[in-house]
Amino acid sequence: MKAIIQNEFGGADDLLHTDMERPKTNQNEVLIKVAFTSVNYADIKNRLGNKGKVIFPLMLGLDVAGTIEESSAYSPFSKGDRVIAFPKNGSYAEYVVANEKLVFKIPDSLSFEQAAAMPTVSILSYILIHEIGEVQKTDTIVIHSAAGGVGSMLVQVAKLLDVQKIIGTVGNLEKGDYVKRLGADIVCTYETFTEEVLNHTNNEGANVIFDSVAGNVTSKSLECLALYGTLVQFGNSSGKAGVFKTSDVHSSCRNIKGFSLGTTRKHNPGRLAPAAEKVLELFNSKQLTLPIAQVFNLKDAAKAHKLVESRNYKGKVLIKM
Repeated sequence: MKAIIQNEFGGADDLLHTDMERPKTNQNEVLIKVAFTSVNYADIKNRLGNKGKVIFPLMLGLDVAGTIEESSAYSPFSKGDRVIAFPKNGSYAEYVVANEKLVFKIPDSLSFEQAAAMPTVSILSYILIHEIGEVQKTDTIVIHSAAGGVGSMLVQVAKLLDVQKIIGTVGNLEKGDYVKRLGADIVCTYETFTEEVLNHTNNEGANVIFDSVAGNVTSKSLECLALYGTLVQFGNSSGKAGVFKTSDVHSSCRNIKGFSLGTTRKHNPGRLAPAAEKVLELFNSKQLTLPIAQVFNLKDAAKAHKLVESRNYKGKVLIKM
């Protein structure tokens, strides 16, 4: 089968298009013929070596959409079932293996392309809004990196909840109209969001702030987080740690919550099924959509990475097998 691997940490041009043996399944696993995979920012960090130790050759990728190729006699899946999945050893390949607990059937009416755009960002966003942030309709919330894949979904999921005020941040205001079309009420930059949030909340601050950037954005978020508010930290795309003091939280009754989809896939995969079922319903009924920025062939994975690194796109970047 064709696949993309890397033999060392490095730039996008270090991604190699090569032939590999088709992977073998173990008990409670299925083999999936991949139609599309998505490029997530975590792939960039993995490629650069910013996600910890790995074993080379390394295959990147978090999620796929495709069809079941092989399953065991007692599996809930059969050959030909249309699914989304989180494979166990990367997704940039024509065939992947996944734990059955991380595989979810998709409706026939949902295209593979749209299905491939959603697994990581939509399941994560649904859990962040409903379980971690516990967002209420009366809240004012801030969504950092609102034009990105997760940000695009967070805005839409919050809008479906009829959240009172949704404030999105972007690196470039040229993305402002896009974020507003998704459902944001206010869009501002990382340089001005603290003042904007305070201005639009009578200096009370936001009830929930979703931070995937970290670094200086974390400390600036605490400057505009309301009493009893929640800062949800679920990434550090800036590459820098967010810093806060215990005095930032205890006297103001605020709290900071962390969440990782990767940790949850590994240690508590069953937690994902209810969220997956719900977002699949929302996508199939077109209550949620995710724009496809561009689709690349597998051999052009390096070009896909360069586009994601440029941040000059809106929605999701896909790779087609």
